Amino acid sequence: MAGEQSSGTFVRVAGESDALRAKSRATIVAVAEEDSVATPSLRSAWLERQHIGGPYRRARVTLAFPADNIGANLPTLAATVAGNLYDLGETTGLRLLDVRVPASWRQLFPMPLHGVAGTRRLTGVASGPMIGTIIKPNVGLTAQETAQLVRRLCEAGVDFIKDDEISANPLHAPIQERVRAVMAEVRAYRERSGKNVMIAFNITDEVDAMRRHADLVEREGGSCVMASVNWCGFSGIETLRRATPLVLHAHRNGYGMMSREPALGMSFGAYQTLWRLAGVDHMHVHGLAGKFAQTDDEVIASARACAAPLAPGLADAVLPAFSSGQWAGTAPVTFDAVQSDDLLFMSGGGMLGHPGGVAAGVASVRQAWDAARSGTQLREYAKHAPELAAALDFFGGRT
Repeated sequence: MAGEQSSGTFVRVAGESDALRAKSRATIVAVAEEDSVATPSLRSAWLERQHIGGPYRRARVTLAFPADNIGANLPTLAATVAGNLYDLGETTGLRLLDVRVPASWRQLFPMPLHGVAGTRRLTGVASGPMIGTIIKPNVGLTAQETAQLVRRLCEAGVDFIKDDEISANPLHAPIQERVRAVMAEVRAYRERSGKNVMIAFNITDEVDAMRRHADLVEREGGSCVMASVNWCGFSGIETLRRATPLVLHAHRNGYGMMSREPALGMSFGAYQTLWRLAGVDHMHVHGLAGKFAQTDDEVIASARACAAPLAPGLADAVLPAFSSGQWAGTAPVTFDAVQSDDLLFMSGGGMLGHPGGVAAGVASVRQAWDAARSGTQLREYAKHAPELAAALDFFGGRT
């Protein structure tokens, strides 16, 4: 692993000197061996050709790579820590658990332009969680229908509204029409109420188009854009970060194919490090007791990773965005687990599907968070909060 991803080859080659290796080689910092297993995690044709069988040894390995091998180059960092290693025939499973960088090297990359504090400032939410929702239905609404829904959501009292990841520039609601229609409603609401609702427009596309879309959002008075980072790539997100002063909301759809197999891919700790180096402000972490496959422990660890500095002494936290199956009932467990309300708590069906309507759905989530922060049980708090009581009765049987 160390040799393949630094200066090693399977035979000595011309120009490979002791001095060169001393300067550029990776270092094996630690090997903590775990129990061996009789069955390989994944097939390896190389081992089969060599007639090598079990037992298969497992270990947690810590490697250190010289920063000079990489330079201020995020794609090359990713290629180093998560590249050909996965294809090595000697391995039958490999998972990247974490990536740690020195402070001096981290500062070669953009810090979050807004992060937690900037998002609070732009939404006017000085304390407590930022409460958000998602445009539903995901696709099918015209630009004007989307704008009408946004108006209802603004009036209902949300702080944040985002597009779905599969709705970027559809024919039935082209992004230029949608941005203009939606922002007209957001500006009108701001004039009526004095409150600015942050809209995360999905501008996922090729790089030049994303820059054009971000420019349009900025001209229309918007404050945030969203991108499906796995599909835009590191270079695309880095370019977008340089091109726009807007909040960058990083949607991680597709992450599951990198993470769900325990013996393959990467954990969120490593994943979020790489994307934070690209300059994003928000990172999705899924939600507790949600609809996706991640355990609650993984969601909690993901949120804490977003809040931790990438290197000691730095203030580069990003805002963890909770979503997927969230509703009033998941607010207390989220607060108890994370012990912080520096987060974005998004609820789609849990707000828009409330039996009392959208405004009641928003109120129920806010009431649940008030209960959690005050240490009051939801059912007790709901005695004086009818929207929360209705949510508990309606959604409680669906969890």
